[in-house]
Amino acid sequence: MEVPKTSTTLRFALLLTAAGGFLDAYTYISRGGVFANAQTGNVILMAIDLSERHFHAARAHLWPILAFIVGVAFAHLLKGELAHSVFDHPIRIAMVAQIVVLVAVAFVPANVPNALVTVPIAFVAAMQFGLFRTIGSLSYIAVATTGNLMRFTESAYAGFIEKVPESRQHTRVYAAIVSSFAGGAVLGAFATRYFGGSAAWIPAALLTVALILFYVDDVRRRRP
Repeated sequence: MEVPKTSTTLRFALLLTAAGGFLDAYTYISRGGVFANAQTGNVILMAIDLSERHFHAARAHLWPILAFIVGVAFAHLLKGELAHSVFDHPIRIAMVAQIVVLVAVAFVPANVPNALVTVPIAFVAAMQFGLFRTIGSLSYIAVATTGNLMRFTESAYAGFIEKVPESRQHTRVYAAIVSSFAGGAVLGAFATRYFGGSAAWIPAALLTVALILFYVDDVRRRRP
């Protein structure tokens, strides 16, 4: 039996989306109402702050937006031929880097500037967005849920109204993804209020499990 590409499996996507929901709740609660992943929210909040001439507050939303842009560009670099000519598994190295960032963030005191937390997390989120976008033949977004909700609704309509059997399976996949993101956000809210900054270890653990899946699937592929 052929083992599918690890980064395109549902189990991998569920771990990433749970971490994504967690991190948005984490930074919003612990770091001044700034989102880690949802750059649409940051753009809107920055615009509101600018309209009210709260320039310092607006800058707090600007830095993660810029970090997200750099992170997406870096993700594309990792997918290119140059990265593969230097590293055997550049995507796995990116996963390790994301885990290291989140572990380090957990040690950052609450009284330091929020940008020291929101900027590296936004960079991590952008790498996830740039590197991991498919579950089999389906597209999804690991760091936000609007697009996934739209695809869930379209699949449900096609599956249950237009009676397309394949779309019913797609509906279940997107329902799982949306639920994972929401569940991660709920866990992030509770964990951040209870553990504070050290709650960042939880999404680091989720990404560690996702990284381990690469090696588990390597072993499965080598089996006769």
